Amino acid sequence: MSDVSPVSDTGTVDVAPPAVRLRVPTDEDAFVWHRLFDDPEVMEFVGGWSSERSTYEELTARQRRHDAELGFCLWTLLDPEGDPVGFAGAMPWPREWGPTGEIEIGWRLARAAWGHGYATAAARATLERVRAAGVRSVVAMIDIRNERSMAVAHRLGMERAETFTSPSTGVTAYCYRLSL
Repeated sequence: MSDVSPVSDTGTVDVAPPAVRLRVPTDEDAFVWHRLFDDPEVMEFVGGWSSERSTYEELTARQRRHDAELGFCLWTLLDPEGDPVGFAGAMPWPREWGPTGEIEIGWRLARAAWGHGYATAAARATLERVRAAGVRSVVAMIDIRNERSMAVAHRLGMERAETFTSPSTGVTAYCYRLSL
């Protein structure tokens, strides 16, 4: 079976999205996420350095609670072979500044997983899941220097709205919005 669809009326070739899967993070995923994200390039727009393993232990536990209570979370992102390559999903915006009270979608992938369409495919699956959970709109907070994530937001049909600056770090981010 081919991953490429026939040429469309506009002369473009549509490529099928990669077959990624999302699963609720396990205790083991804290170790996996810590290993996958221990890379300055991966962390460039999310603090610049790798977090301690305990941070990921707390994060994966919180995501399991979100999934049980809300029907969505930051899921472990599995590539077509079933190997973890990062996370993608949604959760309530956790800070007192920015889009307070909103549901944020997001993704973070290991460097080796960049450029394969995994983030877009996982984000689209996330949109389906949050819509099914009754969410009517989502935001994505993206560092103004992160062109790759902005491209994913555009592919999802999100529109840039507000700009926020973190009071603790001074980092500026665009808030993208999408009604579901």
